[in-house]
Amino acid sequence: MEEASNVLFRIGPLEVTGTVTTMWAIIALITLLSWLATRKLEEIPGPLQTGAELAVGGLRNFFADILGMEHARKYLPILGTFFIFIIVCNYSGLLPGAGHVTGFAVPTACLSVTAGLGVVAFFTTHVIGVKERGLGPYLKSFASIKPALLIILMLPLNLIEQIIRPLSLALRLYGNMYGEETVTEQLYELFPIAAPLIMQVLSLLFCALQAIVFTMLLSIYISEAIEEE
Repeated sequence: MEEASNVLFRIGPLEVTGTVTTMWAIIALITLLSWLATRKLEEIPGPLQTGAELAVGGLRNFFADILGMEHARKYLPILGTFFIFIIVCNYSGLLPGAGHVTGFAVPTACLSVTAGLGVVAFFTTHVIGVKERGLGPYLKSFASIKPALLIILMLPLNLIEQIIRPLSLALRLYGNMYGEETVTEQLYELFPIAAPLIMQVLSLLFCALQAIVFTMLLSIYISEAIEEE
């Protein structure tokens, strides 16, 4: 149904929904703020540069606890991009009219968006694993099981696990954000006065937590991919 899918317009056979336009707006906003914060770096930074430096430093230290400082610095661009994109998408649901006004939707409450993030996370993990260890040693690591007789049993399970990981990342993020939106809407209807303030405060913590969990798990998967046997 047109209303259910929230189709705003079409570009040829492609349908452009509220989720897509919201993502475009978020990507444009992040790009603009990043450019403004880094276009003229100063020894005495302004507010935007200070915020960017604090964000980069905090994320680098967070991932360093899992990957080590060397790998955290190397892969901060991809991991930091995941974190910033997800948390901004999550927080977009706190804006007035989110989920209600045509043309505006929370991207991470859409399964196709989180599935896309999961697919990117899948390829990120294995590309980094191959890059760090080489194709042969990386593929061999899936079968390096002792005793050798267990390879027949464990190799298929290891391969299935690699497929389940991005699926679980996608479903976890989607389920939590969609569920949070649904519960919030129901509480607004039951308690229109008290619920909004309480849920806004809780959502600030909840949305940040979902971004942390997604990127933390991804960094753990990367750590396992680059770990030498």
